[in-house]
Amino acid sequence: MNMDVKTEKSSTGFTPEINLEKLHKMAAEVILLGKFLLRLLNSALVFVTDVLARFLGSQLVRRHFHLMLSALVLFGPVLSFWVSKYSIFANSNHYLYRKFLKSTWGWTCIFTASFMLLLSLSARHSPPLLLRHLSRIGVVGLLWWGCRRLLTLLEDAAGNCYKPMIPDQDIQGTGSPLQPLLLLHADQTKASCLRDGMVWRGYEVSQDVLIICLCCLLLVEEMSVFGLYLAQAKTLQRSHDAPLRFIFLLCVVLLGVWMFLLLCLLAHFPKFPSQHLGGALGYLGWRGLYQGWYRLRPSWGCPGLPGEGLITTTGKDTHTQ
Repeated sequence: MNMDVKTEKSSTGFTPEINLEKLHKMAAEVILLGKFLLRLLNSALVFVTDVLARFLGSQLVRRHFHLMLSALVLFGPVLSFWVSKYSIFANSNHYLYRKFLKSTWGWTCIFTASFMLLLSLSARHSPPLLLRHLSRIGVVGLLWWGCRRLLTLLEDAAGNCYKPMIPDQDIQGTGSPLQPLLLLHADQTKASCLRDGMVWRGYEVSQDVLIICLCCLLLVEEMSVFGLYLAQAKTLQRSHDAPLRFIFLLCVVLLGVWMFLLLCLLAHFPKFPSQHLGGALGYLGWRGLYQGWYRLRPSWGCPGLPGEGLITTTGKDTHTQ
């Protein structure tokens, strides 16, 4: 009996030790596999962001991106002759339009401000310089708010609200320009007119195209200095920049989303000349800020160009673009 008890105790006391050893080995293998995957993902992130930073920082993109965007706005509606009206992007209630189009500036503000924050903290630990660079986002936000208010007032003043006369059942498409049976309703804004299910006719500027073009130009300007930062970080042997690289990659993806969304709007919902006017205003806003005011000296109260004061090699490059 005593021998059996000792045998049972020894066996019961020996089994947990074997299980713990197995768990330690399994945990070590999982950790090694996790480290290998993290290194692989980090290498892929470094390679992709290096290529994108070199491309966006090239003189070809920095000098001619606005021309490419202008050509897209100008000739994009021609694609409406070839796109299918049964495409999922021909539906104005598509998820892409509902979730991104109505909050274009919000997405751009969050991603760009995050990129500028990490870039400023990585390059220089200076709160005043950080606030100075972040103020560029605030200036563009004020510009967008002012444009929306002004364009809304102009549209309300230049348009009229009509109520379709429904009794004739043969008439279809009450929003058609050839609809003859319309009753004028005065003293109504465009928003209240459309909310009541009536028809608004008048001159307008596409605010969607305006903000998309402005956001695309802003993203390219702000991300163009990332290649210079990487060169400086390599010289100073700074290697802990994975969060900044990831935010930069997200900004590039967002730029691709805005370009695709702009192409969909121009191809599936062409509106001449409101979309062209919106693109022109977005271009003028970028031109006045990044090619005008931001190039002035700090004594004029300007936030400065992207990377100014953060990257030592950007002073000459940003002024010769």
